[in-house]
Amino acid sequence: MNSEKYYTLTGYKIKEHIKITSAMEDYIEMIYRNTITNDNISVKELSILLNVKASSVSKMVNRLSKLNLVDFQKYGHIALTKEGKKLGKFYLERHNTLTLFFKNLNKSNFKLEQVEKIEHFVDEITIKNMKKSIKKDNN
Repeated sequence: MNSEKYYTLTGYKIKEHIKITSAMEDYIEMIYRNTITNDNISVKELSILLNVKASSVSKMVNRLSKLNLVDFQKYGHIALTKEGKKLGKFYLERHNTLTLFFKNLNKSNFKLEQVEKIEHFVDEITIKNMKKSIKKDNN
């Protein structure tokens, strides 16, 4: 019998002591995506970009603030902390790599929804190797 231990998805999260949920990752990624050109983003802008209510954004930003990933600023603006920027950069890089990978793989059948669903389960090593594979395939 295989010596690897199998877990449910929740079991893997508990095993890895994951504090950041998939939804939190989406918020951090979108804040980072927007703050590449701006220093911050408003609650209203973020709610529009993520297609959620402003009250949901406020709740999530409070949770992210407690994890020291975002700062609430004047007039309801949100900025990433140093750690938030580091995570945001990785989440956006992961998203872009998966998008390119699936566009190359599925051509006209590419679906953004697939990237959005899968991205939360792919680690740094896999992203690094996917980038190498994409680079090799495009040469």
